Amino acid sequence: MTSIDEPLLLETAAKHGVPAPVAQELMARTRPCLYLVPHDEVPVSRRENARPAARTGGLPALPDGTDWPEPRNPLVLSIACAALPHDALDIELPADGHLLLFTEIEYPPESSVVLHIPAGARTTEGSATYELNGETEQVRVYEPRTLYPVLGLTLDGDEEGGPQTRAFLDEDGAEEALDGFEEAVLDMAFGGQRPGVCVQLGGFSDSWDMAPDVDGLVLFAQMAGQAIDYNVCTMNLIVGTQEDIAARRYADLQYDQQC
Repeated sequence: MTSIDEPLLLETAAKHGVPAPVAQELMARTRPCLYLVPHDEVPVSRRENARPAARTGGLPALPDGTDWPEPRNPLVLSIACAALPHDALDIELPADGHLLLFTEIEYPPESSVVLHIPAGARTTEGSATYELNGETEQVRVYEPRTLYPVLGLTLDGDEEGGPQTRAFLDEDGAEEALDGFEEAVLDMAFGGQRPGVCVQLGGFSDSWDMAPDVDGLVLFAQMAGQAIDYNVCTMNLIVGTQEDIAARRYADLQYDQQC
């Protein structure tokens, strides 16, 4: 999992005027994530070993005899599980095969579907056209874009943090210092400036409204609409329990779209 060694953490805290106990409390509020980004957004220091692990849009490779999931939402993301960094997250994703995410990112969808296609399954590319009441219809197909995984850290939304942090925030200028330190730590974990628009697996959500990963629910995936279609400004979040995610009970996951 993503980590920052303590000497570097404390050195960064000192540069921002943040006491060591506050820095240690902040690290206790983090969770690892994987950002899925285009190659030109992979930090330079990590590009040499970067390999593709996902794709936005395109047509799905479905097991022979399997139809496009109803109600035929667009395919927004395909993930090659074996290409993800091993043990990178604190949620359990399949070790191999492909995860396919179908949903409508432009308008509130009727449903969201996550499928796991086992490794070695015989597949055929799904067709975007289909018959409905005697008429030929077509599913929207987004432009395929290859994405690369980059490890990162996320921070929960509790701005006050623990007792050391609350005491520090009573001091003049402390809030600005803490904000700068938090940004520095999260960028450091990514290896450069974190992308503002991307796909994220695991970690805490970066929601635009009420966070859906509360009350025992954790983030499975977060997709900025612009990461899939430059003209779509939505935030699309899929959450579930740790147990449902580990057991691949993807039908029990919950979807939230924010605009």
